[in-house]
This record gives sequence, structure tokens and C-alpha cells, in this order.
Amino acid sequence: MSLSVNKEKRLLFLERFTKLLYKLTNALIMKIILLISLFIVISNCSLNLVDDHHGVYFIEKKMKKIQVNSTNKNDIVKIFGEPSTKSTFDNDVWIYIERKITNTHIFGRRELVVNNVLVLEIDQMGLLAKIDFYDIEDMNKLKFDKDSTEITYGKRSFIYDFLSSMRQKINDPLGVRKKRQEGGQ
Repeated sequence: MSLSVNKEKRLLFLERFTKLLYKLTNALIMKIILLISLFIVISNCSLNLVDDHHGVYFIEKKMKKIQVNSTNKNDIVKIFGEPSTKSTFDNDVWIYIERKITNTHIFGRRELVVNNVLVLEIDQMGLLAKIDFYDIEDMNKLKFDKDSTEITYGKRSFIYDFLSSMRQKINDPLGVRKKRQEGGQ
């Protein structure tokens, strides 16, 4: 009888031991899978920088294709596309903008990498008359006035009174509420 009991104990031990090994290997495999997926997510976020590019791509390269007094409006539209801004004074002024912002690291800090502005002046004949190009360095050289405009009107100014009366006329165009309030008092 003792031999059969020993065999049963050994089988029971082996069964419990295999279950324990199975649980440990599953837990270990799950930890490894979790660590690998976490590594992929973190490395993907930090290594692949996201660039926001607005406007016309590669203005500097495309600018070399145009020449003053020989390039016309159609050529400009073919090279750059429609301008970001059109202005009509004595001559037409077309403005093209290129702006590129990138995320520098995982915490989302954004940095301006490219900020180019191309100003093209077109004469009455439709030919390119003048080219002005401004890059990020030119933008950094700009100085802004530190003075500010002070508010000179009070709460009960002419503008405030005018807008209050307009609000009253919009809310009660026939004056019905005003009559009710006067009659009820």
C-alpha cells in the first residue's frame, strides 16, 4: 500500500509542480509581452517626431525657378499654386507662406523650424516685378513696440448706453415688458 501512496504523492506533486510552472511561465510571458509593447509605444512616441507643415512646401527651392520681368502670373501659379494672400494696390502683391512646426520630444514641446514668407509683386502687364523673401532669421530681427493702448471709456460710456438700448429693443421690440413692469408697480 505504501508504494501506491508514494506513486500518488509523486503524481500529485508533479501535477502541482507543472501547474505552478505553467502559471509562472504565463506570468513571465505576459510580463515580457507587456514590456515589449511598452517599449514599442515609448520608442514610437519619442523617435518619430511629428511635423506640422502649412503653406507651400520648399519655397526657397521653388523661388529659384522664377525671374523678375520674365515670369508671368500663370507661371507663378503653376510653380507655387494659388497664393495665401492677394493684395491689389498699384501692382498686385501675392504672398506665399511656408511654416513648419515640430514636436521636439515626448512631452509635446513644439518648436518652429521653418517660417518663410515670399512676397511677389506683379505689374500691370502680369509680369513679376519684385521678389522679397523673409525667413525665420528675419522674423527674429523684428522689434515690436512695447507701448499699449489704454482703455479710455468707462462702463457707462456712449457705446455702452447705445448697445444696452439695442439689447433692450431686441429683447422687447414692442415695449410690452416695460408696460407690464410699470403697470405692476
